[in-house]
Amino acid sequence: MKDQLLMKLFYASTKRATDVLLSTLVLLLSSPLFIVVAFLIILITGRPILFRQQRPGLHGKPFTLLKFRSMTDVRGAQCKLLPDVNRLTPLGRFLRTSSLDELPELFNVLKGDMSLVGPRPLLMQYLNRYTPEQMRRHNVMPGITGWAQVNGRNAVTWEERFKLDAWYVDHQSFWLDLKIIAITIWKIIKREGITQSGQATMGEYLGPAN
Repeated sequence: MKDQLLMKLFYASTKRATDVLLSTLVLLLSSPLFIVVAFLIILITGRPILFRQQRPGLHGKPFTLLKFRSMTDVRGAQCKLLPDVNRLTPLGRFLRTSSLDELPELFNVLKGDMSLVGPRPLLMQYLNRYTPEQMRRHNVMPGITGWAQVNGRNAVTWEERFKLDAWYVDHQSFWLDLKIIAITIWKIIKREGITQSGQATMGEYLGPAN
């Protein structure tokens, strides 16, 4: 029992140190890219540059997620926002397919709201739709990438995605995290699993299938 506790403490401290070190390094190396993307967003889409949204973090505690803005706020009848596919700009589509829209999440990692690796933080309204088993995804820090992302990302069903998240919670380790980061880089290069078939983004999760 004592050895298991020490291993958990070692993993937690190593994971946090890796998060801070790699996030800082990537932010420094990509700072010119940040400037270019920010300028293009202002030029093509207008302000704001960043998309901010409340997402559930560890144990469901809300935090403000940061991403580069990829959609407009165009509204239709009754002032309702148009579907994502109608609001996604060509620049935004490129940012998403290249995963550049997620670069600002590195600031979330440095702040301690997220980790580099963990289940993706979804929408707050999903919290009361999860089964107890699916809710276990919030037993760990959410991540920029995760086991579900390297095993299908948005191309798998919600049920499959949550099973992959639960598997990660039960098997997380430093070496698994490194493996996920390495596979993620390869997936980004190949641009695999960005969206579900026929949709600009992942469809809404409505709850367990009946």
